[in-house]
Order: sequence, then C-alpha cells, then structure tokens
Amino acid sequence: MFVAPAFAQSADEGAAGETHTETGVEHGSGHEAGFPPFDSSTFPSQLLWLAITFGLFYLFLKRVALPRIGNILEVRRDRIAQDLDQAARMKDEADAAVAAYEQELAEARKKANVIGQEARDQAKAEAEAERRKVEARLDEQLSEADERIATIKSTAMKDVGAIAEETAALIVQELIGSKADKSAVAAAVKAVRQ
Repeated sequence: MFVAPAFAQSADEGAAGETHTETGVEHGSGHEAGFPPFDSSTFPSQLLWLAITFGLFYLFLKRVALPRIGNILEVRRDRIAQDLDQAARMKDEADAAVAAYEQELAEARKKANVIGQEARDQAKAEAEAERRKVEARLDEQLSEADERIATIKSTAMKDVGAIAEETAALIVQELIGSKADKSAVAAAVKAVRQ
C-alpha cells in the first residue's frame, strides 16, 4: 500500500510530545509542501486510489444500486400501467352507468308523459261527464221551472180573465152609470184574449 510521506508519522514524533498539524508535518521543520493533494509527488498514489475507489463504486452501482433502482422503476411502471388500466376500466364502467342512467331517465320521462297524458284525458273525461250531469240537471231544473212558470201563468191567466171581467164591468159601470151585462163583458174579454 502506498502512503504519502506527508501523512506518515514516525513513532518518534508521537512519543516526543510535539504538536503536529493536521497534515502530520511539523511546523518549522523546513518541509512546507502546501496542500497535499496538489503535491506532485503524491499523484501516482492518488490516481491508484481513485481508480480503485471508482472501480468499487462502479461495481457497487452495477451490482447493488442500479438493479434496485431498475426494480423500483419496473414496479412503478407496472403499478402505473395497472392504475391506467383500472382507470380505463372504471371510466368504461362510469360511461356505461351514465348511459344506463340516461336511458332510464328517458324511459322515466316517457312514462311520466304517458301518465300525465292519461291523467289529463281522465280529468277531461271526468270534467266532461260532470259537465253533462250539470247540464242534464240544469235542463231538468229549467224544464221544471218552465212547467212552474206555465202553471203559474195559466193560473194567473185564469185569474186575469176574472179580474179583467170585473175590471171591465166596473169601468163600464163607471162610464155608463149602471151595471153592465156580465155575459157580454165576459164575451168581450174572451175575444180580446185570443
């Protein structure tokens, strides 16, 4: 294994109790190289460790991380495909339900129109029957009223004849000054009434 001299510490230095910097180089020792990764003497070991680390990281990605990521992507892709299939199936079911609903709604409207028309026809027939009953009752009452009027008229006309005879007899008596012949007055009133 390659170890850079900047990182190496001797057992003597640790035992001496001297303070060291983080790089392991003594202060004031005259060996001030600067930042160790930029030291050209450590490039070969840095490149070796870079290659080893990259290789191990590549193997780790190839054998562990990428298969897991691939499995996760495949599971997600399958889940998305299943969700899309389920959504399409549910959309088809919803479309079928909407179509069935619209068909049932149309049938219900048709039935409502038929029931409404039947109710209108029945109400019209009942109103017509009621109108006929009322007209028949009114015609009956009218004929009864006509009969009563005719009876009252005939009774009144009988009385009118007698009243007319009496009135005519009184008028003639007033005009002549004597009583008039009742049979002549009755004949005159009858002649005028006809």
